[in-house]
Amino acid sequence: MLNQMSKDLLTRMKQAPVLCDGATGTLLYAKGVFINRCYDELNVSQPDLIRDIHRDYLQAGAEIIETNTFGANVFRLARHSLADRVREINLAGVKLAREAAKSFDAWIAGSVGPLGIRIEPLGKTSLEEARTAFRDQIAALIEGGVNVLILETFGYVEEIHQAMLAARDVDPTVPLIAQVTIDEDGNCLDGSTPEVFTPKLEQWGADVIGCNCSVGPVAMLEGMERMRPLTSLPLAAQPNAGIPRSVEGRNIYLCSPEYMASYARKFVAAGVRLVGGCCGTTPDHIRAMKSALRVGEARSKVAATTTSQASLTAVPAVPLEQRSHLGRKLARGEFVTMVEIVPPKGKDAPKEMEGARFLKSVGVDGINIPDSPRASARMSNQALSLLVQQQVGIETILHYTCRDRNVLGIQSDLLGAAAMGLRNLLCITGDPPKMGNYPDATAVFDVDSIGLVNIVRNLNRGLDIGSNPIGQGTAFVIGVGANPGLNDMEEEIRRFEYKVQAGAEYVVTQPVFDLRLLENFLRRIAHCRIPVIVGIWPLISVRNAEFMKNELRVSVPDGILERMARAQTPEAAREEGIAIAREMLLAARDRVQGAQISAPLGKYAAAVDVLEALGSFPSAPV
Repeated sequence: MLNQMSKDLLTRMKQAPVLCDGATGTLLYAKGVFINRCYDELNVSQPDLIRDIHRDYLQAGAEIIETNTFGANVFRLARHSLADRVREINLAGVKLAREAAKSFDAWIAGSVGPLGIRIEPLGKTSLEEARTAFRDQIAALIEGGVNVLILETFGYVEEIHQAMLAARDVDPTVPLIAQVTIDEDGNCLDGSTPEVFTPKLEQWGADVIGCNCSVGPVAMLEGMERMRPLTSLPLAAQPNAGIPRSVEGRNIYLCSPEYMASYARKFVAAGVRLVGGCCGTTPDHIRAMKSALRVGEARSKVAATTTSQASLTAVPAVPLEQRSHLGRKLARGEFVTMVEIVPPKGKDAPKEMEGARFLKSVGVDGINIPDSPRASARMSNQALSLLVQQQVGIETILHYTCRDRNVLGIQSDLLGAAAMGLRNLLCITGDPPKMGNYPDATAVFDVDSIGLVNIVRNLNRGLDIGSNPIGQGTAFVIGVGANPGLNDMEEEIRRFEYKVQAGAEYVVTQPVFDLRLLENFLRRIAHCRIPVIVGIWPLISVRNAEFMKNELRVSVPDGILERMARAQTPEAAREEGIAIAREMLLAARDRVQGAQISAPLGKYAAAVDVLEALGSFPSAPV
């Protein structure tokens, strides 16, 4: 009978998309299991191998894991002289999935694939024989305790019909996900089009219908778009990681995790409620897809709360000019000045505190404190922000990244920051650990900067990420980052639009060395303009300039490189870097609402030398 978890899954799909796992066979092959082995039998002979694969997908964020039973029917097992072990292998498959999911909040899906033979009228196997074979496998899966059945990779509509009849014979209440496989034109192997198979699957009693395998994300999205108007049922999409290419005798799937993640969002936008992967997908793909879905979920939650019952429990956000000194200047249209102070590598910060005192004395508005820049291990920037505000009395702008925290930790951190009096945030995705000194460190990335902005906006309105009231709202001024020099400016503008929709209130750019790029960026965001704080970096050497250009993806014109290269001494190079920064600041002054000046190597006096160009700062001491 239908258990509570099964009911919960169907309810969940009505509210938000659910992420399924990816390929099992692909990982088994990668681990050295030859394709002539019976992969389903590994449930019995190598249980640790299968259990570890399930755990890898669960740790990557999968909410549904499929049993390793795709081919565990009597006809396929007979090829390996295992026809009498259908029940044993299927029960073992469910047991391993349940053991792997013990510490996770996940659903177990019993995987049922085609019989691997032709049934009537194209083959000698009768419909009743096919139905009996499916019934035997499905009975074992349900006996083992699956929450849902996934009938997948069926190319012939009549065959999946027999599998569905068998499932209803065994348990009429078990949720049934029915997935066919399609070609590049959107048709099944028997020629059935979406217009034919979609209404049939619904009529035959599927709870969720969809497609998996065979094609990559593009063709599958087109299939989903054709299916959506034909049914009110939830849709499922589990594409391959592209069309396989033969490389030295091996089939290689070329779609990157990031590409699959971008299509996860597109599937959801097209009405898909179950998203996952098939051949060629790995835990890396599922992890990226999870992050993409988190962003969409956070964005949709905020949009929903504006019209839902949850909005009735939200408290009005504190007006921007009442939240902080920075918020007041932004609200009034006044020019803002910030200087960056990087946290120290140890627990003591005398240099940083002295720098903050100096910057306050010359009239800087705020201290910008990054969060483990370049994925390096440093003092917590929250701790340094608190020390600066308490001991120096100047506001800080806290960089907050998504790299190291899940959504629970994010909310906990931010509530703590608000309680300690931190008011200004710069919400950024964060550098991945592989860029830093600890490449084996793990990253979380439950959300990216867009999702993070949604979370902060909710907290400002007295709601958590689930739109539950938390009492008095926080009072953060919400900033984001942008890079006017990226090659893919279309993607940068698209993400910027999302950030503004999510609730961003100002933006700090990456360092700018080319005024034309800044002007182009400002022109492109004119329809969603928020206060822009331009990033200014006083270069200290030609090597520093080359690093910015080639490793930080900052656009540094050849003319700037040549100017830095002509400097004959380190002191001359620093002076030239300051001159270039001053020129850029003056050129950008009337186009933006503020400047964020970096202080390479902790040279805070150099940052003030740049700000002197504005005419409102005293000369920096030598």
